[in-house]
Amino acid sequence: MANHKSALKRIRSNEKKRVLNRYQHKTTRNAIKALRLSTVKSEAAAKLASVISMIDKLAKKNIIHDNKASNLKSKLTKHVNKL
Repeated sequence: MANHKSALKRIRSNEKKRVLNRYQHKTTRNAIKALRLSTVKSEAAAKLASVISMIDKLAKKNIIHDNKASNLKSKLTKHVNKL
């Protein structure tokens, strides 16, 4: 167990950040799955903008890598255009 006040505070803040990061990542993954399952182009196009925004936010916070974000956005855009 940590002995210093700063280390104890770091443990608390890391746990808060971990929980928030997991929530945001899981929410984005669910949105991506919903987008991939959609079959109507107009609905998918509407969802695409919000999903891309979510992906960009994850990449900005280093929850996912920039290249992974680019790959996801590219594949999702191709999927929507193919509908």
